[in-house]
Amino acid sequence: MELGLSHYLAVSAALFTIGVVGIFVNRKNIIVILMAIELILLSVNLNLVAFSVFNGSIVGQVFAMLVLTVAAAEAAVGLAILVVYFRNRGDISVENVDLMKG
Repeated sequence: MELGLSHYLAVSAALFTIGVVGIFVNRKNIIVILMAIELILLSVNLNLVAFSVFNGSIVGQVFAMLVLTVAAAEAAVGLAILVVYFRNRGDISVENVDLMKG
């Protein structure tokens, strides 16, 4: 059995759905929210690569590498902000993030 474009799109849709559900269901743990955002970005990358292979072009794969680079930077900056926030407040809860204003 050969894997077609629809198989990759189904897996990508499942990853995207899990990521969106992870953001909306769990609003208390910011680390889980960051992981859900990473799942969404990975599903987009899977779509880019699948369509790139399907069309016989390398443009989608190059763009997927760009998205991976941005996702890695986002994860590094997000975790750095979390470490500073934890050192100042003592806990990581989304309800109290608005205290960082000003």
